[in-house]
Amino acid sequence: MTSDADVIVAGAGHNSLIAACYLAKAGYRCLVLDARDVPGGGATTEEVLLPGYKIDTCATGHTLIRVNPLLTRDELGLIKDYGLRYIDPDPVAHVAFPDGEQLTMWLDKDRTAAEIARFNQGDADAYLRLLADYDAVKSAFSGAQFTPVGFGPSLDQRLAEHPRGRVWQRIAQLSPWDVIRHEFTDRHVQAFMLWMAFQTNQAVDMPGSGVLAYSLVFGRQQRSWSILPGGSQTLVDVLVRYLEDHGSTIVTGRTVTRLILDGGRCVGVEAADSTGGRHEYRAARAVLSTIHVTHLRDMAPASSWPEEFHYSVDTYDVGIPGFGVYLATSAPPVFETPGNAGRTAVSAGTVGWPEDVIGLGADLRAGRFIDGVPWLLIATPTLADPTRAPAGHHTVKLLSQNVYDVQDWDVIKEEHAKRQLARLCEAAPNFTDDVIQAMLVKSPKDYEKLNPHMVHGAFHGGDRGIAQSGGLRPAPGWGSHRMPIAGLYQTGATTHPGGSITGAPGRNAAMVLLHDLGHDPAEVLRR
Repeated sequence: MTSDADVIVAGAGHNSLIAACYLAKAGYRCLVLDARDVPGGGATTEEVLLPGYKIDTCATGHTLIRVNPLLTRDELGLIKDYGLRYIDPDPVAHVAFPDGEQLTMWLDKDRTAAEIARFNQGDADAYLRLLADYDAVKSAFSGAQFTPVGFGPSLDQRLAEHPRGRVWQRIAQLSPWDVIRHEFTDRHVQAFMLWMAFQTNQAVDMPGSGVLAYSLVFGRQQRSWSILPGGSQTLVDVLVRYLEDHGSTIVTGRTVTRLILDGGRCVGVEAADSTGGRHEYRAARAVLSTIHVTHLRDMAPASSWPEEFHYSVDTYDVGIPGFGVYLATSAPPVFETPGNAGRTAVSAGTVGWPEDVIGLGADLRAGRFIDGVPWLLIATPTLADPTRAPAGHHTVKLLSQNVYDVQDWDVIKEEHAKRQLARLCEAAPNFTDDVIQAMLVKSPKDYEKLNPHMVHGAFHGGDRGIAQSGGLRPAPGWGSHRMPIAGLYQTGATTHPGGSITGAPGRNAAMVLLHDLGHDPAEVLRR
């Protein structure tokens, strides 16, 4: 049967598109299929409220992808040839505490340290030491993140060769809270650091992610909460243009429902359109999936997967669900404290005391509904990018965490949003009801309906604790993007190194595929 493309790509999230771009650079025709009517997955920007208000429906901050060789080396020419550029807002972040105190983080690290010194000079010294310590070891963590499993030294091997590697081997196994309470003494500073560490929706008291107490703060201190002019969709649009310029195709409105196997090998996929029609797409060389691994397994006979793979999928932790409030407004939140005329920030938030943030993680694990506001991220990208809204107006997004299994989410989600807005108004008194022009609230179940890859409404493709990191993600033995079925490869947030806008799973999967297709990836990148 005639092939539709060299490589069929199931899913058009940013990782799938990045992987396809590297394959297209090597001369392969890719056909990318996606269930939604627009490509981009969690990196889409849409007018879901009112005309002219461009809303990032999931991801807004792109700080983590800035250290991907995709951009640091401009391996695909996205910067030089396609004009991709980022905005680094200053201030970096602004956080309000329960007692009315607030803290601002600036791109100038000394100015940030001075803010921290208002609470405790020793903590300010510790903050600067933390940045310097991570700066000396960042290449080990970054190198492991942007190297496919089995294609280079593991993180543990990289740390073993570092002068302070044994210290960092311990840090990597601690929780962020273990690190923070060891380094900082003031409760405001501890709360601020926990607010930062929770931004990947990884519970801050769980072992195996202690580096989040360093890496997120370090990245923000270098590049702020990076955003794209026009919204996250700008990255997607550039990747789509690259693919089209290199002979590949994106087809939307196609939901992949089945893997086509021939002689035990994956040779294509079956997909349904919006009318229920069925379509088969055949690949000459390989199939690359970004379908959530818990769904991927159901797309082939159970006997196609080995018992140990089934066990890993059965025990896969999909991660912490998200809750979102999207607003079109006539003004941004202006945070005020006694004696402070007011401050705005693209990335802001409110946070409880350390015990409140620790309790948040415990409640989520226990399945208890979060009826308070222990942690809140407030994004107002229009402060740095006014093109996202009509003149003088803004888009504001509130992101938090909550549980999935709530029977009456459609009934209670509006009330929960009002509690969050009331907390925001305490810190930013100007942000009253009359400022809000339109509002959309999304529960974890709404996120799952919007994008089935967000199982249980979790944004990041699965917990990133010890059991699901490195070569154990998504399953032990299959951490190198090759799936148990020959010809089938996996990318996206369920693969190493996990979720967020990093592009790492996409680039890593492309390197593995290029190798298996007979290429030296380094030679492809040099072209």
